[in-house]
Amino acid sequence: MDERGLWMQVDEIERQLRDSPLRIRDGNLEKYLLSVLCRVVGQDRCSGVRVYAIEDPRFNASMMPNGAMQVQSGLLLRVRNEGELAAVLGHEFAHFELRHSLSGFKNRRATTDVMAWMTVLGGITNTPTGDTQLSLAGSIFRFSRDQETAADLLGLKYLAQSGYPAHSASEVWQSLMAEQDATARGRKLKAKQRYSAGFFDTHPTSLNRAAYLSEAADKLPAGGDPRTQELQDAIAPYLPRFLAAQNKLNDFGGADYILSNLAARSGWTPELQFARGELYRARANPRDLQLASQFYREAKAAGYAGPELDRNLGLALIRNGQVDEGRAALSAYLAAVPDASDAAIIKTLLPN
Repeated sequence: MDERGLWMQVDEIERQLRDSPLRIRDGNLEKYLLSVLCRVVGQDRCSGVRVYAIEDPRFNASMMPNGAMQVQSGLLLRVRNEGELAAVLGHEFAHFELRHSLSGFKNRRATTDVMAWMTVLGGITNTPTGDTQLSLAGSIFRFSRDQETAADLLGLKYLAQSGYPAHSASEVWQSLMAEQDATARGRKLKAKQRYSAGFFDTHPTSLNRAAYLSEAADKLPAGGDPRTQELQDAIAPYLPRFLAAQNKLNDFGGADYILSNLAARSGWTPELQFARGELYRARANPRDLQLASQFYREAKAAGYAGPELDRNLGLALIRNGQVDEGRAALSAYLAAVPDASDAAIIKTLLPN
C-alpha cells in the first residue's frame, strides 16, 4: 500500500470514530479532555489534536497517526484525579510524537491483517463485523515493549514539566493492579503475584511499569496539585451511565473497587449508593439483596430522585422474601411513572 492509501485508511478510521453511536457528543467532555492534554504536553504540541470521548467501560485511550485520540469512559471512571488522566493522555501523545502509531499501522496493513481491520471498524461503529471486544488501540495500533517504555518515559517528562505530580503515572498502574486483585477476589481466584502485561502481552508488566515510573519520578520535581475536584466536576454529568455500564461487565470485585475509590474522594453520594445497590442486586446472593436494599434506601435518603430506585428496591426486596415491602416500593414506582415501559410487567408482581 502506498503512503496516500495508508493516510486515507487512517482518516477513514477517524471518520468512523467521529460518527460512532458510542461517541459522547455533547462536546463538554471532549473539550475538557483536550484541555487536559494541552495542559500536559503544551499548547504548541496539541493544537491539531482531535479528541473523541467514547462510551466503553474498559480502561483505554489511544492516538492515531493523524492526530485523532480516543478516550474511553472506563479510563475516566478509574483515574482518581486529573494528574492520573494527564499521565495516560501524555503517554498516548508520546506514542504519536515518537511516530509509534504510524510505524505500527504500516507494519499491520499487510493483506493478512484485513480481518483485524474489519474488527476495528466493527468495534467503533458498534456493528457485528467480528470480535468487537478488541479496541482500536488493541487491534492495529499495538506497540512493542520498547516502544511502550519509551512512551512511558517521554510521557513522564511531559507530566513533570506540566506541574502535575510526577508520581501520577506510576499510581495509575498501582491502582490498576489493585483492581485486578479485587476482580480476582470477587471471582474467588487467587490475586495475581505476577501481573499480566496490561491489556496486551507486548506491554511491560504492570508491576514493572509502576516500579520504573516511580523510580524515574523520584528524580523529577514532585509537582503540584493533582486537580482531583476538576476531574470529578468534569465527569459528574456522565457518572451514572458510566457506572451502569461498568456494572454490566460481570466483574463484581472490580466494580466494587471502583465504587470505593470514587467514594474515597467524594463520599457515598446518592449516585454512588444507587450504583452500589445495582451491583449487589445483580449478584443476588441473599446477603447481597439485603445490602442492595440498604444501599437503595440510603441513596433515597440522601436525595436520589430517579423513580427507578423504587422499582429496583422493590425487586430486590421481593427476591429476598420481603414481599409486602417490595410491593409497596413497586407501587410507588408506578405512581411516579404510570406510563413506564415496564409497567405491565411490574403490575404482574402486585396483587390484583
